Amino acid sequence: MGHRNAAARSPMRSSPFPAGLALLILAHQHGITVLQKELAKLKLPDISGDFPVRHLGKVRYEISSLNLRSFHLPYSRISLVPNVGLQVAISNAFAEVDGNWRVKFHFIRDHGSFNLEVKNVYIKIDLKLGSDASGKPTVGTSACSTRISSVDVHFSGKFGWLYNLFYGAVESRFKKILESKVCDSVVRSVSGDLQHYLQTLPVTAKIDAKAGIDYSLVAPPMATAQTLDVDLKGEFFSLAHRGAVPFPPPVLALPPDHDRMVYFGASSYFFNTAGFAYHAAGALIFEITDSMIPKDVEFHLNTSTFAAFIPQLDKMYPNMLMKLRLSAPSAPFLSITPDGISLQPIVDIQAYAILPNTSLAHLFLLSLTGNVSATIDVKSGHIVGKLSVGRMKLSLKHSDVGTFQVRMLQSIMNIYASSILLPRVNERLAEGFPLPLPDRIQLSNILVQFHQVRSACPGRSPSQEQKESGALSGLGRSQRSASGWMLDAAGRVWL
Repeated sequence: MGHRNAAARSPMRSSPFPAGLALLILAHQHGITVLQKELAKLKLPDISGDFPVRHLGKVRYEISSLNLRSFHLPYSRISLVPNVGLQVAISNAFAEVDGNWRVKFHFIRDHGSFNLEVKNVYIKIDLKLGSDASGKPTVGTSACSTRISSVDVHFSGKFGWLYNLFYGAVESRFKKILESKVCDSVVRSVSGDLQHYLQTLPVTAKIDAKAGIDYSLVAPPMATAQTLDVDLKGEFFSLAHRGAVPFPPPVLALPPDHDRMVYFGASSYFFNTAGFAYHAAGALIFEITDSMIPKDVEFHLNTSTFAAFIPQLDKMYPNMLMKLRLSAPSAPFLSITPDGISLQPIVDIQAYAILPNTSLAHLFLLSLTGNVSATIDVKSGHIVGKLSVGRMKLSLKHSDVGTFQVRMLQSIMNIYASSILLPRVNERLAEGFPLPLPDRIQLSNILVQFHQVRSACPGRSPSQEQKESGALSGLGRSQRSASGWMLDAAGRVWL
């Protein structure tokens, strides 16, 4: 098991949130609810025996038809057990039992009913957390103890002095039986109902019609005295064409801070798989037509406008509307540094003339590169973003209308990008991508920070380290570094 600043080859890590907090809450809330119901169903055996009375002989007693009417668990708390997982401590639990009694003492025979109150029950349960091959959480009971402080028995009948003779024997035996039964019920509830419930939890989330996110566990949760660290896959995937991501996740570690409840970190791998997934799904294609040009823009998207820079258009396609098809020839990759997020996307711009019969005629193909910066925030349980475009550069890849000076088109393309393309992209980013939050959990006082976590990767040779660093260097990461962002608990996000 590791500790807070231990490195892990995982694109997402939380401590203890979101996944760690989800495990805490789900194991606690659902487990207590189920356990309370199961304890109320306990079947208690009949109790019988002889109790010696000095100078008088033996009292024969029988307790039968025990009915556990209720079992209440009003107070519970959850804590961390290093190298194990969680401990659930239940205090001041109480139960009510009724039943029948029968007693024989020499020639005296009597019977009746009784009511028994079990008070101040203390239960401690250690839960071993793990993960299965599908990346879903697992849970098992590693330890259980029950202590009953007091048992009050109220008998109905005529011979009160007689009942008091065997009261102590009944109380002692009942404590032992109930303490054993409680832990048996705990083990069954955890291995059965709670484990089954955890298996129903989804480890993927559908984002839209094109992509989803895989939040499955890549390793068992790691508990220390102060934190519960959970490593998640943190990978976008195309719903239509899911395949292996062609680049590895970097090492990611959380800073050793403990001043907030929740920390959540994501490496640039998380965001870059989004670009890869949407590119694989064919979603990184955008078309611009004249109807999309803002009214305050003075020129239209037609051959008359572009003829000022490309004279051949007036001869070949006079007074025709145009269409621009923007596409990414490869998935975009971003890098994260302490200064923020940046990327240099490459966009192909294919220009068409719309012929009178609505068919399209190829005009020219441009390549656009630019400097783009991004801001990230968390709102309503979603990671949201916004892009800002810096300097852009055009180059001509192919022309069907002769040669022309590409730099003359720079201003027009800048306007199209800033007034049409960028607002559409930012509109989608404003919708956000969901964090793996349990229901009814909200974050407050969120702080986003950017970090560049440097750590050697244990267990790998220098040649392996160098090879992987070279593969990652194309993503804007320095050698032996993992860039990412983190959200800590009241929630702060570190990038």
